[in-house]
Amino acid sequence: MDIYKSVLRPIIFSGVQPDPEWWHHQTMQVLSWLDRGGDRFPTGAIASQLTRAYCIEDSRLSVDLWGVSFPNPLGLAAGFDKNGVASRVWSRLGFGFAELGTVTLHAQPGNPRPRMFRLPDDRAALNRMGFNNGGAEALSRRLQGTREPGDRPFPIPIGINLGKSKITPLDEAPQDYLASFRLLKDLGDYFVVNVSSPNTPGLRSLQEGSQLAGIFDALQQENRGQKPILVKIAPDLEWEAIAEAIAVARRYDLAGAIATNTTIRRDGLVTEMLNLTGNPVREEAGGLSGAPLRARSTEIIRFIWQQTEGNFPIIGIGGIFSAEDAWEKITAGASLLEVYTGLIYEGPGMVRRILEGLLEKLDAEGLSHLSQAVGIANKI
Repeated sequence: MDIYKSVLRPIIFSGVQPDPEWWHHQTMQVLSWLDRGGDRFPTGAIASQLTRAYCIEDSRLSVDLWGVSFPNPLGLAAGFDKNGVASRVWSRLGFGFAELGTVTLHAQPGNPRPRMFRLPDDRAALNRMGFNNGGAEALSRRLQGTREPGDRPFPIPIGINLGKSKITPLDEAPQDYLASFRLLKDLGDYFVVNVSSPNTPGLRSLQEGSQLAGIFDALQQENRGQKPILVKIAPDLEWEAIAEAIAVARRYDLAGAIATNTTIRRDGLVTEMLNLTGNPVREEAGGLSGAPLRARSTEIIRFIWQQTEGNFPIIGIGGIFSAEDAWEKITAGASLLEVYTGLIYEGPGMVRRILEGLLEKLDAEGLSHLSQAVGIANKI
């Protein structure tokens, strides 16, 4: 029996506590407690139980990219663990990697509440969090505190998603991203330039080619090829703008792209009103994630794969709830995947179900390794 879907989700979605952010905060407190407790009793015993329940190991699912070894292709998306308080726990839930953040140079409270909403009829979420986080220096201290000198701190690869501080003018964005990167560059296995969140004023204008060039140039001069740096793009860009963003990313030797961030579109939704505000969903600001984004994000993955002839690694995200959703994105061109909204609706058991389903897909297609499936739908 899936305890989350049969017991916990009905309570969480019941309306007893209507603010999804409250529930998220409680979840992160529990996971943070497990992280701090490590192998000591009782947290060590609980962590072992989680590993047995949710983890699956199979070499056919491993992914090697940028000199980093991922035990499986399914990762936690940025936004769930903004401050890295559960960085050592995500592997216990079966994830092959976790992306922390979005983190900004300056600590910031984010936008006014309520700012996180569920749309159950659409299997979607709407958020306008506004990069609420404790800042890059605090994240650096926390991650450094998880290890002894010389030890690898995490059992799975850790990505760090970098955003622009709200107080930083747009023309100073390159220096803002660079300062965060300097504080964190020794702690992440890969880094993501987030210029596509709809919840920081003006941020998406940084996706324009010349703006991107300034940010990439500043980061790569500091980086000197040491760490993989990716760019996260919005699903609302026109094809020409996506092609330009990818061209600039390749010109500056970025390692890949994340497709995609949340969308500002509202077409096709069943939900008409947000109960928390009493306002029509079309009038509410924020980025939409979940099932409504699935098809568009897959289209963009396929477009990037075709534009780059499969030579620019893609992390696919958007509407992944099942092995079928994951397979669709992999065969369109994604080498790795990330989930957020699906985890809210399906619970931690989703990770194992997706991975087991991917193994079944490999068997059905007569493939010996997941890497053989990447972009295969584009070759037929």
